This record gives sequence, C-alpha cells and structure tokens, in this order.
Amino acid sequence: MFQHCVLHSYVSLLLCLLQDEEPPNLNDTTAETETELNVEVAFSEQALSYRDSNQRLKVTSSLNSTDDKLPNFKFLRDKTGQTKVGDLSPADMRKVHRLVLVEMTALFDTAGIDVKANKPGRVKSKESGVFAVPLTTVLDQDQRRAPGTRVPLILQKLISHLEEEGLDSEGLLRIPGSATRVKLLCEELDSSFYDGTFQWKGVKQHDAASLLKQFIRDLPHPLLSVEYINAFIAVNKLPTKKQQLHAMNLLVLLLPEANRDTLKALVEFFQRVIDQQAKNKMSLNNVSVVMAPSIFIFKGFRSKVTEQQELSMATGTANIVRMLIRYQNLLWTIPKFILTQVRQQNMVNQRKLYKERAVLKLLKKITIDRPVDKTIPEESAQGFIRVQAPQFSKISMVIQLTEDLQAADVLTRFLSQDSSVSVKKDDLCLYESGGNIKERCLDGETYMKDLFQLNPAAEWVIKTAQR
Repeated sequence: MFQHCVLHSYVSLLLCLLQDEEPPNLNDTTAETETELNVEVAFSEQALSYRDSNQRLKVTSSLNSTDDKLPNFKFLRDKTGQTKVGDLSPADMRKVHRLVLVEMTALFDTAGIDVKANKPGRVKSKESGVFAVPLTTVLDQDQRRAPGTRVPLILQKLISHLEEEGLDSEGLLRIPGSATRVKLLCEELDSSFYDGTFQWKGVKQHDAASLLKQFIRDLPHPLLSVEYINAFIAVNKLPTKKQQLHAMNLLVLLLPEANRDTLKALVEFFQRVIDQQAKNKMSLNNVSVVMAPSIFIFKGFRSKVTEQQELSMATGTANIVRMLIRYQNLLWTIPKFILTQVRQQNMVNQRKLYKERAVLKLLKKITIDRPVDKTIPEESAQGFIRVQAPQFSKISMVIQLTEDLQAADVLTRFLSQDSSVSVKKDDLCLYESGGNIKERCLDGETYMKDLFQLNPAAEWVIKTAQR
C-alpha cells in the first residue's frame, strides 16, 4: 500500500510539471545547430581536455524546456563505417564490454563523480508467467516457443496492440487505465498468454498502456540493471550535454544484452508515440516524465529510499529517459575508439599465437614478424577483392576497389548478378571477417577501399544479416 502511495505521489508531482510545461513548437526543429561528436578520441580524454581548459558551461535539464532545445548531435562520418550493437561477433563484444567499463569509470572519475555499483540482491520473484518475472526467465520461456526472440513476446504484443488500435489516443501512456480492469488483465495474461487463449480484442488503449508500464515496473531487477542504474542517475552530474551523451552511450553498451534489446524496443515505441503528438498530445517531455517512474523506481529500490528522495529524483530521471529517446540512434553505436582498441587487441593476440606456433614448429625467426595469419590475396594486392557468398548459388565474385565503392554497392552488384536470390537487399549484409576483427556486419555507407586499407587480411562475405 505504501509503495502504491509513493508511486502515486511521484506521478502526481510529474503531472504537475507537465501542466506547467510550455507546448512544443512543432514547426521549430532547428533551435540549435547540429553538433558533431568525435568518436575517434576517448570520451574520458575529451572530458579531461574540457576540465583542464576551465570551460565550465551550465547544464540545463529543466523539464520546462521545449523538446527541440536538446542539441542536435551527430557522429562525424567514418569512411570505415559505423558499428551498431549486434554488428560484432560475441567474442569481440566481450572485448567491447571490458573496454567500455574502463572508459566509463575514467569518464566519471575525470568529472569527480563517485558512482557506486549496486550488487543484485535477492528479490522474491515468480518463476513463470509474464509479470513480476525476471527478464531472462521471460525470454527463456519465449525462446522455447519462438527461437531467437530478443524482446519479450508480451512486450512485443502490448506494443503492437497499442499501434494497431492507433497511437492517436489523447494522453496515451499518461492517462491510466482502470485499476480494476488492469489487475484482472494481468491475472489473465499470467495464466493464458502462452496458451494463446487471451482475448486481445476489446483491450482498451489506456489499459494496454498501463499493462506495458506495469510489466517494466514489476521486473524484479530494473531494466537499466541493478549494477548500472546509479550510474544512469549520475549522468545528470556531468557538466555538459555532450559528456552526458558520452556516458549514456557507454552505459547502454554495458547493459546485459536482454536489457539493452528490450530498452531499445521501448524507446523506439516511445518515438512512434511522440511522432503522433499533434493528436495524442504526448511530446518528448511528456513521454519521458510519465515513463521515468516505471523505469527507475523498481521493487528493491523502493525499500531503500524515502518518499521525499523518490520525489527529488523526478526531474533527473525524466531527463535521462528524454535523452534515451532523443538520441537512440546514437546510443546503440559502438564508438570508433573502442573498436580501434578491439582491433589492436586482436592483433596482439594474433602475434602471441604466431610466437607459440613458431616455437612449436621451430620456425620462430620466420613467423614472429608476420602481422597477420595469412598473406594478402593476389586480387587485393592488385586493387581487387573477392567477395564470398556461400549461402547462395553464386559462390564468389571479384570486385575492383575504387574510391567511391561502398558496401551497399557490393550488395547491389551481387543481387544483379544472381537472380536466384530471393532475399531482399535490406536483409543482407556484407561482413568483414578475419584479420584484425572476428566478424563485423558493415553498414551500407562503408567505403570499401578505406576499410581494406585498415584490415587488408580480412575476408568479405555476403550472408543474411544476423542482427
């Protein structure tokens, strides 16, 4: 009962903030010029330079500012391609995680912010059903029914139901559904969601939105993870929006895969709600304010803080959700300086392997200085690459490297030469494999000559995207 009252008080305060908010000017989307983000230099180094130059800028995070006042950040274009979460092999992602953890610690240390990681405590939870069940347990249940599921099926269904019924309902996500109906729906879904007997027809929009919020809020451990939720909250203490964005980029990469994928599905849905704000009156600020309590106030947390402490978090946590939504296209990207370190580590590991092989074969003097595990193919030495396509009837093709040749051009050429391929271009990916990377799905705007110069020993393989 106390928890319900606290959450009600929390939401009441946030709704008061909403009522005082100035309506966003939907015609003004260029309030600030676009700011380019440097992802080739470590974020902690950039923060150190900022600190040493004594350029102290006041950070404004007021919920009363209009949506378009957030800086319009974008990445500097990298000719070797951007790398999104899911583009790298699991082996390289493990290296990314270790490197990002070190970088995040350095970034907060540079700003003099002490972030203490929570340890997952024992939280009583159910072992079946869909509400109040650990996220990994829900996904295990889902994957037995639909292998490869990355986002809980119940969440996918709630989102699709809301979208099918229309996103133009005024106050969607803000106006609560009927408490009695929502409670009954929760019980029905827990017992009948997986057997397919639950009747979605007739579930009202606001009831479905309340179910979505309850699913997130009832997770035994927070969506932002027990370990990193304090760091997310501490992001507001960083002195500039750019540093806040840097920190959030690192934190998103640190999240467990299940949490990260589920969070991505949510913020994408929130953006689709915001896209209809002319009808539903739900701006970026509105959505952020009403969703912050469900994301940040989880069961274990409520027992450790006072009601006043929860209320004082309102502005800050809403600002974090606001940035998650606004910058989602940036936050799920692996910075180039991290990927560069992954490549360097792979090369060091390769050299160690060569040395071990050299000793075993008594060829140490010959093999120790080789930079890669194989010679560069003759075609590549002459300005050509051989692209493999073992999944399809056309096994390989030779392509000349030119200054303007991009990965998307390679896919287009492949499809034009093999009419038997029924897969759409958007479902295919050109992979960089071997050399100084395990495997990487290339974005369409990757310039192949530039990437070849970075990794001349790589193989190039076309296959169905494995995201």
